[in-house]
Amino acid sequence: MTVRIKIPAAARIMTGFFFKTVVLFLFCVMIIFMRIDKLLCEMNIGSRSEVKAFLKKGQILVNNVAVNKPDTKVDEKTAVITFKGKEYRYAPFAYYMMNKPAGVVSATTDDKDRTVLDLLKENLLQNRGELTGIPLSDIFPVGRLDKDTVGLLLLTNDGELAHRLLSPKKHVPKTYYVETDGVLTQEAAMCLEQGVDIGEKELTKEAEVEILSEKSCTITITEGKFHQVKRMFQAVDLKVMYLKRLSMGTLKLDEQLAEGEVRKLTQEEVEKLC
Repeated sequence: MTVRIKIPAAARIMTGFFFKTVVLFLFCVMIIFMRIDKLLCEMNIGSRSEVKAFLKKGQILVNNVAVNKPDTKVDEKTAVITFKGKEYRYAPFAYYMMNKPAGVVSATTDDKDRTVLDLLKENLLQNRGELTGIPLSDIFPVGRLDKDTVGLLLLTNDGELAHRLLSPKKHVPKTYYVETDGVLTQEAAMCLEQGVDIGEKELTKEAEVEILSEKSCTITITEGKFHQVKRMFQAVDLKVMYLKRLSMGTLKLDEQLAEGEVRKLTQEEVEKLC
């Protein structure tokens, strides 16, 4: 004889709810949490093959527990990774201020010239002794400074921030210090402020010019056209002999930062930018 036990409706509902909750939780973990091998690669611990070898040898600890399987899911927001005795925490975004020197190109790679990313790596190696834990593969310069132009350059892996700073619709102000080959007259400065013809469809947008001496000034523009500052001065029959970017949006070049030096942005600087 078969005995059937009747489960109350309330109990069936609660069981179903519990089961669905567990399934949803596991699904969220699969989506939200990151595979340990992917996390380690993003943290520049090593390549995919190197990371797998580290895991296999038990060299990776997550919250002081050895992890061996590459597909192990971890909460990257809270995980403390220990590798070769050093602790690392995952930071999704990195922000660096560089006082770019002349002779370095604003690119991540270049076959001929030294790049700003090469310079960043050199600075980090000098200050930290190693590059482990830094997401270097994703970092890029926000905008470009000409090879002979010096001054403020932001390097980050925050694509959304870079888009906001570079978007023509945002009109983010950028201030430069300029030295010219000839005398900068009040008339020339007024032309620069009102807009000049640099060979585009429209005149440049209004700018702000502060004359510092006969052959030097600061200029603030809200555009970012190719060689724009140099072309603007050329439009008033002046050649730019020296060009240095002083600020971009709320970010100002640290006066203590020598040419070629790099430092992390402070939390306050990041918050103002973002």
